[in-house]
Amino acid sequence: MEEFTFFDDFNGNSLFILLAIAVIMLIAQWKIYVKAGKPGWAVLIPIYNIIILLEIIGKPILWLFLFLIPIVNIIIGIWATNLLSKSFEKGVAFTIGLIFLPFIFYPILGFGSAKYMGPAGK
Repeated sequence: MEEFTFFDDFNGNSLFILLAIAVIMLIAQWKIYVKAGKPGWAVLIPIYNIIILLEIIGKPILWLFLFLIPIVNIIIGIWATNLLSKSFEKGVAFTIGLIFLPFIFYPILGFGSAKYMGPAGK
């Protein structure tokens, strides 16, 4: 009996597609940070990118610790995503898109005509 692993279905094409999506997401997030008046390169640095995101959405840096608590981090992540949507004058439907179809909605936010309106749209 042959052993089956998750990676048996991956080939060069799958890897190329996943890499392309990752690069598009990275560039889209870079553009979002730049639109918000923050350095785009910040998306490349773990933890620092969350600190900059918290500045964009107008929340204190102490929220960073909430991302470390299991279950709470899911709620805070959804809340932060909603605040990001509001910061660009988008509604709840756009937030749902960012959560469930990020590879479509983050590029729309980054490359589209959305303008940063301040933390949570204030």
